[in-house]
Amino acid sequence: MRYVTIFGMQTYTLRESVPDNIREQLAEYPPLMQELLHARGIGTADAAKQFLQPDYEAHFHDPFLLPDMERAVQRIYKALQANETIIIYSDYDMDGGPGGVILHDFFKKIGYEHFKNYIPHRHEEGYGLNVPAVEGFAHAGAKLLITVDCGITDTKPVAAANKLGIDVIITDHHLPITKNVSEEALPDAYAIINPKRKTSTYPFDGLCGAGIAFKLVQALLQKGKFEIPEGWEKWLLDMAGLATIADMVPLRGENRALAHFGLVVLRKSPRPGLQQLCRKMRTDQRYLTEDDVGFMIGPRINAASRMGEAMDAFRLLSTTDEIEAGTLADHLNHVNDERKGVVAGMAKEIKRRIKALGEVRGVLVMGDPRWRPSLLGLAANSLVEEYQRPVFLWGREGSNIIKGSCRSDGSVDVVALMSESPEMFIDFGGHRYSGGFSVPQERVHELEAQLLLAYERVRTKGFQLEPVYMDKELSLDEVTWQTYGMIAKFAPFGMENPKPAFLFKDATIAETRYFGRDKSHLELRLRAPSGTQISAIKFFAKPGQFKNPLAKESSINLVATFEKSMFKRMPELRLRIVDIL
Repeated sequence: MRYVTIFGMQTYTLRESVPDNIREQLAEYPPLMQELLHARGIGTADAAKQFLQPDYEAHFHDPFLLPDMERAVQRIYKALQANETIIIYSDYDMDGGPGGVILHDFFKKIGYEHFKNYIPHRHEEGYGLNVPAVEGFAHAGAKLLITVDCGITDTKPVAAANKLGIDVIITDHHLPITKNVSEEALPDAYAIINPKRKTSTYPFDGLCGAGIAFKLVQALLQKGKFEIPEGWEKWLLDMAGLATIADMVPLRGENRALAHFGLVVLRKSPRPGLQQLCRKMRTDQRYLTEDDVGFMIGPRINAASRMGEAMDAFRLLSTTDEIEAGTLADHLNHVNDERKGVVAGMAKEIKRRIKALGEVRGVLVMGDPRWRPSLLGLAANSLVEEYQRPVFLWGREGSNIIKGSCRSDGSVDVVALMSESPEMFIDFGGHRYSGGFSVPQERVHELEAQLLLAYERVRTKGFQLEPVYMDKELSLDEVTWQTYGMIAKFAPFGMENPKPAFLFKDATIAETRYFGRDKSHLELRLRAPSGTQISAIKFFAKPGQFKNPLAKESSINLVATFEKSMFKRMPELRLRIVDIL
């Protein structure tokens, strides 16, 4: 059964029923759990047990199966014995920062002092290793450099490091490490730990950068003899789990175990910075969820690099000082609010320009040299939803580099769109719904015209928007804690393990209200057949967003997920509105 939204082109499809042979295999589970397992490609009792019951001993792979792990460990031990200066060079995002904290905490725990964490400035140095930084490390006497979540494309900086007498250990999870890329094309590093390498025999290739840093610490502890408590490394799972959830890697296989145990540790983590940040967000640390990581903690950590210094986020997560933690938590809250204001101002300026033009053509293309490229994706997200058009926004980074972000409304594949005019771009990439690009400054004035032509060509080739699957049709009387308990066994949710969505047909609205300081959030009180009322909410919903009338006593077809709210520290079961069909 298919449904189409009134706004946009999104289609919704009810999943097919579970085949009898799969139901037999999953007979120990209730019908709803059978359906959710089957939707995730799980059809045997053993696979279901592994998915539903993550096990630290059984579901974490041997770190020495990762390529070059043995070589990296031996080189780090050599550095420890010789008291060499070690540089930990992390990317500036929500993956690299926590990964850097993992290695920082390891060296601190074993009492090694000759190391330094370094995170490049997003706007001044850009992504990855850079030669001036490497030259600075050599001048300071560094002999070993360990990257976290970067380095796999940095051939020239690695060559510079080798020439200056610095060995480089790359830990990364990014491409161009495809199975077709030759090993000779990789940087000439001392060791390259990446599960996507052509030579890798590691059973799982989806680890994020911090996950690989955690595997490196596991390997170091297995080989070395340190006077630290057995199992201490499990406390580092808060950082590995934080990054695994926030970096949007698939939450299957080993990543599911990292995310699961990461949340367990996050909820009781002794890190002063994390505790202070939760207090500033008015979030109870004991009940942290993947949504809190993705929508509350992650944006504040990322705001540090988008608006200023990524090292501020690193210091927050690594400090043991309560006063410093409080100061840094206040600072990150402030820069996150500043980030929201800048993005809102950018969107307001774009809407003003659109109003002056009087129309929005097939593709919305706008830019300004004053706009920060790191914030463009956030602005594009809001504009896609409002104007129902692909959105391309550009700004300037440095003196003459034009960089941008793009988002699809579902009518076209944005990478295919850019591929129609490759001569326009210095580089571009992404996937069908989201991407990034850079353009020569002298050609940016041609960008809109070229994209409009490309849009017409791509549309004629056809583009099928992937449907959103609804897991099951439910009655409002089935919105119970018992149902929620079954769904919660599938958490944490994320990439390749989406939050289950359900169809509630002909749901009766008992009350409609908008709440919040700006009345920007929607709550529907829905009357179940039994007479009980169920709350369904949608944050940042605008009046008129749904063409269906939301009047009292009207009926709607609702797509929603379950959620447990701890607002005012009182558990409330409610629905989160996905769409109204």
